[in-house]
Amino acid sequence: QVQLVESGGGLVQAGGSLRLSCAASRSIFSFSVMGWYRQAPGGNQRERVARITSGATTNYADSVKGRFTISRDNAKNTVYLQMSSLKPEDTGVYYCKASDTYNYWGQGTQVTVSS
Repeated sequence: QVQLVESGGGLVQAGGSLRLSCAASRSIFSFSVMGWYRQAPGGNQRERVARITSGATTNYADSVKGRFTISRDNAKNTVYLQMSSLKPEDTGVYYCKASDTYNYWGQGTQVTVSS
């Protein structure tokens, strides 16, 4: 069973920055894709924010391009999401997802951006 543990969320003012971390219980090199998703307050769907493949190819939602950067450290079994120029609409619970044959999710970390 794979465990993903997110951290780094918090309260920040608009224009500020946060770095989220997702630590996996096994080597992340074995996952074909890892990504960050978010669920807005009151929403029932998770929006994909960014993803990174095992070959380090990245992809971003249009709403975060130029502001967020996803990266991975295989030695630390950790994926990061650097978020800059944060906006109130970035508020939500951020989840880490890892995919091989199956999909694995973390428990989420709250990000709140105040105006």
